[in-house]
Amino acid sequence: MSGDAAALWPRVAEGLRRDLGVRTFDHWLKPVRFADYCTLSGVVTLETASRFSANWINERFGDRLELAWRHHLPSVRSVLVRAGNATAERGAVMAATPPLPTFEPPAAPAAPSPFDAKLGFDRFIVARSNILAANAARRMAMEEAPQFNPLYLCSGTGQGKTHLLHAIAQAYAAAHPTANIILMSAEKFMLEFVGALRGGDMMAFKARLRAADLLLLDDLQFVIGKKPTQEELLHTIDDLMCAGKRLVVTADRPPAMLDGVEARLLSRLSGGLVADIEAPEDDLRERIIRQRLAAMPMVEVPDDVVAYLVKHFTRNIRELEGALNKLLAYAALTGARIDLMLAEDRLAENVRSARPRITIDEIQRAVCAHYKLDKSEMASKRRVRAIARPRQVAMYLAKELTPRSYPEIGRRFGGRDHSTVIHAVRTVEALRVADGELDAEIAAIRRSLNS
Repeated sequence: MSGDAAALWPRVAEGLRRDLGVRTFDHWLKPVRFADYCTLSGVVTLETASRFSANWINERFGDRLELAWRHHLPSVRSVLVRAGNATAERGAVMAATPPLPTFEPPAAPAAPSPFDAKLGFDRFIVARSNILAANAARRMAMEEAPQFNPLYLCSGTGQGKTHLLHAIAQAYAAAHPTANIILMSAEKFMLEFVGALRGGDMMAFKARLRAADLLLLDDLQFVIGKKPTQEELLHTIDDLMCAGKRLVVTADRPPAMLDGVEARLLSRLSGGLVADIEAPEDDLRERIIRQRLAAMPMVEVPDDVVAYLVKHFTRNIRELEGALNKLLAYAALTGARIDLMLAEDRLAENVRSARPRITIDEIQRAVCAHYKLDKSEMASKRRVRAIARPRQVAMYLAKELTPRSYPEIGRRFGGRDHSTVIHAVRTVEALRVADGELDAEIAAIRRSLNS
């Protein structure tokens, strides 16, 4: 039976390597070898090079080793790591023979970090729009326990949420070199959960996440409507919080606006600190451009071109940097001199697509202004035609001009059911074909919104 257990060790080790991460596994568990398995006591004995390593592994990874072994061999009751006998035997031989010259093999190259070195705190520019999120992120990475846990960062796309996740991970790793840090998207969490469920590997999946000292989840909105995934995420969060571990989550909206997410999960996520990152102000956008250009002293970008970028790319940082990259690339590949005329010519399409998105609130205001209604009527229960038709027009435009779902739109119109919104959209679509006057009214409202 010991031989059978020995044959399982490579599989157990590979699972641990996947769950703990390459860096942690290679540093502590890669040198470990199988020694024995006692079928009577159910004890697996492993060996490593030194007593210090053995004590550290027993203390730090003992539970993980037992869980991993039981997954492959249910009869295992415990796992013991001890210092191997090879050191003592080698010492005895060395005492009986003259010392030989020693050769120190070169150190193995360190495993590459899973975190983007370019996304550190040193390159995150702080301004009024993001100061709360930036300071909270720094606190989360400190050695001492954070004041608020979990930390929930929310903003639209391209505002720096993912940058802060990588910055937290790198700073925390520097302060806690042996910490187990997991950074993953919520979508990856969902895919791994489903894969583990189908593959009968849930024990390893659970163990891996619950062993994290710091768990960072990006883009939580991807689990909207995925109830089994939410349930597992809830249990993971509860276990981490009870164990005093740290959790950071990002999403494109506050917890209260995550439609289709279980109330218990929203409660856990709201229990720490919710930090908004607002759209970048003019000063921040200019400082970001100046920072990029400072790293390229051979590139000359006139002040009026910088001002053009700051003026037209207001929605998020990613669009701003994308426009700058496009301009720099064109100049580098064609030899063109960067000036305002070149920027206006090459970035015209980017400027059009970067215009601020229309919100449901703006649509409701525009419709009410056109039909001379009070905005409260958009959420009222009144069904008279003079109110119901404009309300349907507003629902139709909300579906046409925003990325919001039918249930989201319904909630913004007095908590109406999604089927009501669908009916309104189909009704207005049909009326636009049959009623030229209504079609003209909707066109006029759209023009007012676009202007």
